Amino acid sequence: MPAAAVYSTDPAAPVWAPPVAAAAPRGLCTDCGVSRSSTPQDCGRACQFIRPDYATLEARVHGRARDAGRPDELHFGPFTRMLRASLAPPRGGAQWTGIATRIGERLLETGAVDAVLTVAPDAQDRWRPVPVLVTEASAMAAVRGMRMGYAPLLALLEPARARGYKRLAVIGIPCQVYALRALEAELGFEKLYVIGTPCSDNTTTKNFHRFLALLSDAPETITYLEFRADYHVELRFADGRHQTIPFLQLPLSQLPPDFFPLTCRTCVDYTNVLADLTVGYMGGEGEQWLIVRNARGEDLVALLGDELKARAPGSAGKRAGPVRGFLANTERAAGGLPLRPMPGWLRPIVGWLMPRIGPRGLEFARARVEMKAIETVIHLRREQPRKMKNIVPPQVWGLVEPYGLIPRDGERRSG
Repeated sequence: MPAAAVYSTDPAAPVWAPPVAAAAPRGLCTDCGVSRSSTPQDCGRACQFIRPDYATLEARVHGRARDAGRPDELHFGPFTRMLRASLAPPRGGAQWTGIATRIGERLLETGAVDAVLTVAPDAQDRWRPVPVLVTEASAMAAVRGMRMGYAPLLALLEPARARGYKRLAVIGIPCQVYALRALEAELGFEKLYVIGTPCSDNTTTKNFHRFLALLSDAPETITYLEFRADYHVELRFADGRHQTIPFLQLPLSQLPPDFFPLTCRTCVDYTNVLADLTVGYMGGEGEQWLIVRNARGEDLVALLGDELKARAPGSAGKRAGPVRGFLANTERAAGGLPLRPMPGWLRPIVGWLMPRIGPRGLEFARARVEMKAIETVIHLRREQPRKMKNIVPPQVWGLVEPYGLIPRDGERRSG
């Protein structure tokens, strides 16, 4: 079923989707939108897949770079505190309980920003993201939920400035936020709030539809999909049905090798470390996981007042075993060898055990970050070895060295 149109090309509309230019051709690219601007050459210094400098940008954004000696900063980046949180009552139609959407509403309600830059569903395809500028709090409800695919979000920075917007909030994924921060000083906004969502394993919207077709005989009726921290995928359908599928039962072996592009298999910033506030699920144990990174992030949380029910996140289980298993399978897959499938009779048993004895809460999040770091090293070594010394930042080596992945000659950046 097509999604209802929620945006307009009219600049006076509460959800404005100005037209964007064609993308400039690039190699490793997730189409953050910089190449569609009037200065596409800015990609050279703004792209996280060319020569990222997280230490410098972390210090610029948060006042300091991550402290690898402080618990969890090697994995999650700089932060002041972390929360396990939910909105009460939860917002209908939200991906989780609606924290990111509600923050956008509150920023507009209080006049803290002129617009929120985010994505809306395409008029013909609810899963395809369309970059939009939202200027009315009530319109934030129209952009709730997950989209899957590439969205040139930052192509709307120039239309926002041309419209006279001085104070902006941006809700984006890591590759978009890295480029935003790299260019922030010259953008000229008086105030910029950045709400980041964790991300990896993005793909094209077309590929995502292929995945949905493997999950259901009526994929066009799926209205919601979420990878949950209890090792299940949750589906919701247009008729109100819910379905959960254990991770181990997902038909991942039926996906083509290029289903996930090299960029997403080599993402070094799962937790969106340059956002003021990261809103995700990995460390939430069934709720949302907030990483408050600086004073602006604290201001964003404060906007929710008593609507936010929060407590310290938990941590349980041990990640080392699952991460080592992931390393072995990733090495086999990258080398073109078939994965060693788990016997069918064992899958339900392990699927039952993992939510109970596997890594949970922050330990689950640490495991996923280490897995992404392992993917980065293995896939870049095989497919783009000459780029490793520039793309792989020092913190990634700190995450993978405990598993025996040591930088080879020429792989570690000097200076």
